[in-house]
Amino acid sequence: MEHDKKDPLSVQQLAQDLAAFAIDRTDLKKFLAAIPENSDLNLTIIEYELQILKILSVGWAISFFMPATDKNKGPLTQLFWEVIKELSQNISTLTQTTIGQSIDYFEILKQRLNTYLKVMQNNPDEAQNPANIMGPAFANACKCEDDAIAILTGTKMFTLTLGAVKEYLNTVKIDDIKLN
Repeated sequence: MEHDKKDPLSVQQLAQDLAAFAIDRTDLKKFLAAIPENSDLNLTIIEYELQILKILSVGWAISFFMPATDKNKGPLTQLFWEVIKELSQNISTLTQTTIGQSIDYFEILKQRLNTYLKVMQNNPDEAQNPANIMGPAFANACKCEDDAIAILTGTKMFTLTLGAVKEYLNTVKIDDIKLN
């Protein structure tokens, strides 16, 4: 995610950019390629859960790195999740068309978010550094709870996504709120 700081972005454009980053699969493919071939990990599950973790991590990054006093934080958060909900509906429709099974991808995202939040709430001492929690929670979601590669993969996705969003938010200038 890059942006020329000279031109301010609307909150809508920033939400679109963050959502596009959240669903971009470039880094996901790199993480999968780094998993050793002799690993017992189910790469389909890892890929599926990595995408969910990345989307959720972008949402968390908005909360973590935008000050509570920033008037754009609320609208940006709302617009980001609206874009993700729309994309989720498209994924749900495509999945139903492809495999004939009805799913609600946005509901899956909400359930996984609740799972991760519960793990953080159950580990308040570790919550100061959520990266310590997210890797093991990710591995658990992948049904390979003690696998070091899965833990590392989840931790890297979480920390690198947070870092990328933080850097992006620090480089953009947000135009005055102009909601349609």
